[in-house]
Parts: sequence; C-alpha cells; structure tokens
Amino acid sequence: MKQEECREREKMYACWLCNFPGIRNAQMHRLSELCGGPEGIYHAGREQWAQVLTLKQVESLADYTEKWPPEARYREMREEGIELVTFADMDYPERLRNIPDAPFALFVRGHLPKDEPPAIAVIGARECSEYGRFVARELGMALARQGVVVVSGMAKGIDGISQEAALEAGGVSVAVLGSGVDVCYPAQNRNLYSRLLQRGAVLSAYPVGTPARPQNFPPRNRIVSGLADAVVVVEARARSGTLITVDMALEQGREVYVVPGRVTDRLSDGCNRLIRQGAGVCLSPESFFEEILQLRENRKEIKTKRKNIHHENSPESSEEPGRRGNLGEPGRRGNLGEPGRRGNLGEPGRAGNSGEPVRIRTSVRTGNPGKPGSTRRSGEGMTGLLEKRLADLPEDLARVCRVLDFTPRTAEEIGKLLPEGYQDRQLIPCLMQLCMAELAIQVSPGQFCLNGGREHRK
Repeated sequence: MKQEECREREKMYACWLCNFPGIRNAQMHRLSELCGGPEGIYHAGREQWAQVLTLKQVESLADYTEKWPPEARYREMREEGIELVTFADMDYPERLRNIPDAPFALFVRGHLPKDEPPAIAVIGARECSEYGRFVARELGMALARQGVVVVSGMAKGIDGISQEAALEAGGVSVAVLGSGVDVCYPAQNRNLYSRLLQRGAVLSAYPVGTPARPQNFPPRNRIVSGLADAVVVVEARARSGTLITVDMALEQGREVYVVPGRVTDRLSDGCNRLIRQGAGVCLSPESFFEEILQLRENRKEIKTKRKNIHHENSPESSEEPGRRGNLGEPGRRGNLGEPGRRGNLGEPGRAGNSGEPVRIRTSVRTGNPGKPGSTRRSGEGMTGLLEKRLADLPEDLARVCRVLDFTPRTAEEIGKLLPEGYQDRQLIPCLMQLCMAELAIQVSPGQFCLNGGREHRK
C-alpha cells in the first residue's frame, strides 16, 4: 500500500475514534500507543480496550464499532471540505505537539499555517469597552502587517475584533472553536468565519457537528495558547475566563503580555492584576516586535537540538524546575516575574512591583515535557497561596484538589485518578466543598475541573 493511502487510512480510523462519545483525549493517546495506531484500536478487542477504558466505555465502544463503520464518518467529513490532522501527521503544528495534553487530532477547515511565522494569541473580554475594541483592532492590524499569525477563539468581543482586523490588514488568522468546525459560534460572526476559511483556518479538537457547550471551552483554551508563541490579554475582569487561558499559557511556557487599563475600570481589573504579578506590559505592538522576531530563532535552535535527542528522557529534554519559560521553549514552567525589578516595556517576565518578589500563578503538569496525557502531581507548580489553602483543608479534600486540572471530568473519572479509588458517593461531596471554596468549578451537571480564574490563584 502506498504511503499516501496508508496516511488516509489512518486518518479515517482516527476520525472514527474521535467521534466515539465520552472518550478523553489522554485515553485516545494511550490506546493509540497500546494498539499501534487508530486502525489497531478498531481491530483490537475488549481485552485491550479495558486496559485504558472503563467497563462502560468498553461496552459502548463495542456497540459503536458495530453501528458506525469508519468509512461513513470520514467520507461525510471530507465531503464537507474538512481535513483531519492527527498527532502522528507531519502537518500537525509543532508548537501544539509539545504542550501537555496535546490534542489527539484536529479537525481543520481552511489552510493551517506553517510553523515558521510567529504566532500571537490575542484574548480578552467578550463584553468589551470602546477602549478594548480600539486596542484589539489596532493590535490585530499591526501584528498582521508584521507577518504575525493572529490566533484566537472567534468569540464575541476582543477575540473576534482582533481577528477581523488581522484579516482586513491582509494577514493570516486562526480560530480555535469550542464546537465542531462546521458550527459557527457565535452566529453573529458568520462573516468572520467565512473570511477565516479564505485567509487562515478554523480548527477544533471536537468532531464535526459538536455544538458549543460550556464545558468545551476550558480545554479549547489550551489549544489557543498552545498554537501561539505568546499571549496578549486585552481587557479581562478579575474573575474572567480569560485568566484560565493565561494559566494554560504559563503551563506551556508561553510569555504573557497585558494591555493596561484604567484602575477604575472593572474590565481591566484582571489585566492590571496580571501586571502587578509580573506580566509583560504591552503599550504598543512595537514594544514586543523584537521579542516576536526572536521567537523564530529560538524555534530553529530548539528544533536543531531535538534532532539530536534520541529518547524522551534524555537530560536535554528534561524539565528544569523553577526556570522561566522562554518564548518558544515548550514544556517549561512559565513563571512571570523576576523578583525586585520593575516591568519595562516589551520586557516580559519582570515583576510589576518594585522590590517585591512576585510569582504569578502557575499550574505545571508532570512527566516528560510535551508528552500527551501527562497529569498533575501533588503540589508541583502551585502557588504558595494555593498550597497554603490546601494545607488548611482536610486531607481528603486536598487530595482530590491536587488531581484536578482544566479538563472537565465526571466524578467517576476523577476517582480513577486517585490512588484510593474513591466512589461517587464519597467524591461528589468533596467536589462540591471544593467548589464552595472556589478551588474547583462545576462546568456542567456532573463535570468538574480546577478553577483557574479565581483570586486564590493570585
């Protein structure tokens, strides 16, 4: 069989797997490793599936396999002009490949940009002010004129405005959706959606036809930051969902820049707080263009080093705790803030308060940098404040909190991450207590994740 035919066949089975309801991203990666790829998963039996999936999932997968042949789903997708890029493909974005919990596959409409051009994620409030609208527009146009790819979520407000401006300037933009790529959300951005297909791409980790659900957006946000070399925040409230994306960017080793706002404006509370915690200050695109251009060189150096690395656990690829995440260096902890220095324009990673050691909140996943499905380990990457709060909690609550991340999970799924193997009736009261303490959040009925946008993460 020709190489191209083999790739298409693997994509067909990957599409089949991605459409199986209820399977998590990490489970798809583990099954693929166990069975030798998506086609191997299809032909494997219950015994192999049971090594990764729950018994309920195993039975559901067996039923799904009988009812849904791989050819049908893949053919329907291709007829709609949608491509599938899997983790094993050479076209898979290199930046994204090296983040924790990298998507198993991406559904793509349009033209996915190459890795070479610098990419910046512009994020912020949906209900933005005129000031925010102006800044987002100017920023999007300026970035595009410099050849920078603007990445965002096509949401109402800052996201969509920056992307529209980039396209108007003749640039390229990529939108990451919390729905299937065939679902335009929000509906009022239909024109932007159409233009993105011509001058960029619309992509999603969710199968075709998936509606926009609240629980889809926190996992979506890790892709927005993962596709970028740096993140710029334009207007964010103190408890904005935008701050979850900031946490994920730091976890991925991305630099974070913030547009300052008026101290009396609640839409700028989150931004001004990030500056106080050490984020880079963005007063104009020119203030960090030099840094952006440096990203290209950083990536070239990193790629050269990776060619000389023959196994994942070599010293060159191991994580160095406490080291600030440089732009374009995946897998390192993104600490914003060097103690005792004022933040200069365009110089990320300097503390906003002179003379005070400042460390912004971080959430570090353990395991090998960039390895899909790596999980949190107790106490690593947490801020001192959060760890102090956990120390004040009963041990059973602290233990549950430490296994949470930003992926929404059911109580049954969370219980499997705990060594003790909690039952639902034991775990759900713990999760509700964590929600009341603003350490966790219930994103939908029965699904919980870490609360990354609250004040305890300061």
